[in-house]
Formats: sequence, C-alpha cells, structure tokens
Amino acid sequence: MNRDAVIIRASIIGIITNLFLVAFKAVIGILSNSIAVILDAVNNLSDALSSIITIIGTKLSSRLPDKKHPLGHGRIEYISAMLVSGIVLYAGITSAVESIKKIIHPEKADYSITSLIIIAVAVVVKIILGKYITEQGKKVNSGSLIASGSDAMFDAVLSLSVLGSAIIYLLSDVSLEAYVGAIISIVIIKSGVEMMSETLDEILGVRADKETTNEIKKLICEEPEIQGAYDLFVYNYGPDKNYASVHIEVPDTMTAKEIDKLTRKIEVKVYQKTGVILAGVGVYSYNTSDNEAAKLQNDIRKRVLAHDWAMQVHGFYVENNNIRFDVVMSFDINYKEGLMIIYDELTKAYPEYNFQIAPDVDVSD
Repeated sequence: MNRDAVIIRASIIGIITNLFLVAFKAVIGILSNSIAVILDAVNNLSDALSSIITIIGTKLSSRLPDKKHPLGHGRIEYISAMLVSGIVLYAGITSAVESIKKIIHPEKADYSITSLIIIAVAVVVKIILGKYITEQGKKVNSGSLIASGSDAMFDAVLSLSVLGSAIIYLLSDVSLEAYVGAIISIVIIKSGVEMMSETLDEILGVRADKETTNEIKKLICEEPEIQGAYDLFVYNYGPDKNYASVHIEVPDTMTAKEIDKLTRKIEVKVYQKTGVILAGVGVYSYNTSDNEAAKLQNDIRKRVLAHDWAMQVHGFYVENNNIRFDVVMSFDINYKEGLMIIYDELTKAYPEYNFQIAPDVDVSD
C-alpha cells in the first residue's frame, strides 16, 4: 500500500466533499440570513484548504534525499501543518468578529424546510466523511488524516448545533444564530491553536513515544550478549521517518568482530519490527572477571540513586583504580551541579579511586 497515494486520495475526496458543502451552506446562509450557517460554510472551506495544503506537503515531503538534504524532505509536512493551522486560526478569528457584530446588531433569519433538510444531509455527509478519512489514516498511520477525520466528525456536531438553533427559532421565534456562530468560532480558534502547538512541538523535538522506545529496548535486550540498552535517542525527520542511536552493554570479553555482527543483527531487527533506523550503536562494556566490581557497582548505584533527581546509573566499568559510569539526571537539577554533588560524595567514600562520570539527559522512558 502506497502511503502517499492513500493520503492524497483521501484528501481529494475531502476537498470535493467540503467544497460541495461550502456551496450549499453559503447559499442557504445568504438566503436565510443565517450567520451560523455562513460560518459553518467558512469552517468547511478551511477544511478544504487544509486538505489542499496536506496534498502539497505530502508530495513535497516524499521527494528523494539529495546532497543538500541527505535525510529527505519529510519535515515539510510539519511546515504544511503550520500553514493549515494558520488558515484555521484566521477562519476562527474572522468568524468571531462577524458573530460579535451580529450579537450587537441582530438580524432575523428566515429558514425554509428545504434549507433544514440540506443542513441535516450535510451532518450525515460529514459523519460518513469523518469515518472514512479516520479509517484511511489508521491504515497508513497518518496522524494528519486521523486528525482530519476527527475534525470532520466534530464539524458534524457543529452543523447539528446549527440545525438545532434553526429548529428552535422556527418553533419559538428565539434567535440563537449569533451565539451559535460565536461558539463555532471559539471551537475553530481552539482547533487552530492546538494544531499550531502540536506542530511546533514536532519541529522543536519532543520526547519519543514511550511504546516505541520500550519496544526498541526490548528487541535489543532479547540478545543474550546484551545486558542493557541505554541512551536511546530518536530523531524524527517527518512522519514515519525516524532515526535512532543507542548504547548497548556487552561483556568486556567480546571481540570487535563479534560486536560488529551483533550490532548489525539488532539494526535489522529493530528496523523490521518498528521501522526505526538505528543510525548509531555505541558500546558499554561490563566487568566479567572482577568480583569486586559488582560490589562497587551495587554500593555506588545506591549512593547515587539516593538523590531524587538521579534516575539511572549505567555503563559502569572498573579498570585498575579507575571507575567510569553514566548518570541519567532529571530536569529538576542542573547537570553540572548534580555531577559535583555525586563526585564529592564518591571521592570521599572511595578516595583510592579516580572517577569518570558522564551526565545523560532523560530523553526516553
């Protein structure tokens, strides 16, 4: 299944459907003098524009890597998402302004049975469209399509509220048009802000998905030679385009040839199971012939982890009178301060040893 083709096909169907809804709702809104229906049409128009930008972003992001962009163009999808969020935000703000004008200077709406039927049909169409796009998004693991599907379902709820306000007006002559329009505009603005925030997070870099990192570590540690997997960094270069680096802990008796064979094996396994490319595999060794090293490791680990901000000790190795290890520290303390505290404590407890302590960032669960 071609992921890009599925996204583009679903987006085209969304564009065509939304444009039809825009045309019908705009006509109904103008003829009935309903600000709520007109703003609902604006919302559908923003959905259509969003789908167009999604298609352009998908096509550009699928371009092959080149000398200037050796890791591909996948992050273009995030730029297109920012444009989409800008359109949604603009539509919401414009809708809010028009709704406030109608609240200050109300005008009576004039609905017909035909217009109510068309609005009801629009609700059903949006529900069908939402389910279809969501299913397609889940098939190809496309967050943008899944989000579009959810948005379509929510649009159906908004259209239903417009229909409800129209029925209330016909039955009781109470006009809720402008107020429903204001609610719709607030929802649109909220959607735009959330979309922009999520996209900014992706551009800035967020903590890798817990399930993915745990799965990668589990796959690596299935190998009997590997005692632990640490310092897992996942680098995202667009949807479904993830690279990673990791440190593995192996016996100090392994040869370079054996380690080379082992790392290639886990690289293939991780890619086949998760789609993540292990671009770099570092190595920690652990003592196999020094019983005293195990005692030292247990005691030093207890001392270090007694601090709330110390989360993990790994890469521990004793060689002659030198001890080296890494400490994962939380964001509650400056790493330089944390290193100083640990170093002072350990040099007092073990003055006969030299310590080489490396700080690690808490980047994955």
